[in-house]
Amino acid sequence: MKIYTQAQIKNGLTRPSVRDNQEINQQVKNIIQQVQQSGDVALRELTLKLDGVQLSVIASTAAQPRLEPKAQQAIDIAYHNIHAFHKAQILPKIKVETTPGVICEKITRPIQSIGLYIPGGTAPLISTTLMLGVPAQIAGNPNKILCTPPNKSGQIDPHILYAAQLCGIDTIYTLGGAQAIAAMAYGTQTIAKVDKIFGPGNAYVTAAKQYVAQDPNGAAIDLPAGPSEVLVIADDAANPTYVAADLLSQAEHGIDSQVILICLSNTFAEKLQKELERLLMQLPRSEIAKQSLSHSAIIIADDLNQAVEISNQYAPEHLIIQTHHARDLLSLVTRAGSVFLGAYAPESVGDYASGTNHVLPTYGYARSYSGLNLNDFMLHMSVQELTKQGLQTIGPHVEVLAGLEGLDAHALAVKVRLQDK
Repeated sequence: MKIYTQAQIKNGLTRPSVRDNQEINQQVKNIIQQVQQSGDVALRELTLKLDGVQLSVIASTAAQPRLEPKAQQAIDIAYHNIHAFHKAQILPKIKVETTPGVICEKITRPIQSIGLYIPGGTAPLISTTLMLGVPAQIAGNPNKILCTPPNKSGQIDPHILYAAQLCGIDTIYTLGGAQAIAAMAYGTQTIAKVDKIFGPGNAYVTAAKQYVAQDPNGAAIDLPAGPSEVLVIADDAANPTYVAADLLSQAEHGIDSQVILICLSNTFAEKLQKELERLLMQLPRSEIAKQSLSHSAIIIADDLNQAVEISNQYAPEHLIIQTHHARDLLSLVTRAGSVFLGAYAPESVGDYASGTNHVLPTYGYARSYSGLNLNDFMLHMSVQELTKQGLQTIGPHVEVLAGLEGLDAHALAVKVRLQDK
């Protein structure tokens, strides 16, 4: 990792380019059009071509999965914690009488039809199944489908199946890639169209989600996507081994991932570099991590206040604060997808089992987007109910405002009622 001086902070915070080339976009457009035109036939052809798997049926017919006890226990504990945290996000009912006789309410309804995309070909994301499935279960979305690509044997990872069952998802399709996004957005003979699509994916999945989100006939999506990232703020008392491990946990995601360290001295930066080299030798995905580290950065801040300012400027997906009295800095944090406080809160716990959601805004989107939460699976509607007295009280003011805007029919809708004795 390169060390950047105060004058080079802007360069140090520059993110690697997002893959957005015309070739990928054109390929995705072609795939989507194939699915729109040929439905299930296209899904089978594309799965054979892109995944090397001949699908006899698209819908999963897998039996009840049998897991190793340790694996099942880990999934059960993660499910429990994620469920507890997201259940606490249920909003209270809001009902306010703003003026005597004028009652305003805010009510929620689950989105009627949702699609969950779970990467699962070479690295089955069991945790993402829980991160999407648990809030959907609590929200009570009546129509839930899950798409995940088959492995080389044409099967779905049993751990994903088990996690999906815990979340009450029983409509599962052996389908991945841009073709899965197209199927959920537009529907096929087998797969029903959904209103909103959730879940991460590779460059092709990301491009497909962006495409269908821009199409009025497509489907909404959860969050803008970008490469995974972490920023660590560490003082000189931080454990360099812990910090190095946290940086590597994100660097191993992909060659376009980025990790940033903000520390207070060159001495700590040098210790960190040595630990990175030592720990890299232990990782099977070390080559991926090395490429990620090549466009990552170490920034030396004057003090912790400046460190947080730099972090807010970057708006990281994950922010880890490994300092003495880490919570004291939390009030200064204004932009981050998820925050991890202290020496014993590695980013990994948020990815899997602490209870928070790991679907987070990346690539600077934490400036204006929040991480996935229960409300993303809900619709929020306002309601107003007026008595005759209530309309008599505010009606004349509504007439004046409508007149100022030149919207005479708006004023008329009030006037005819006020004149009706």
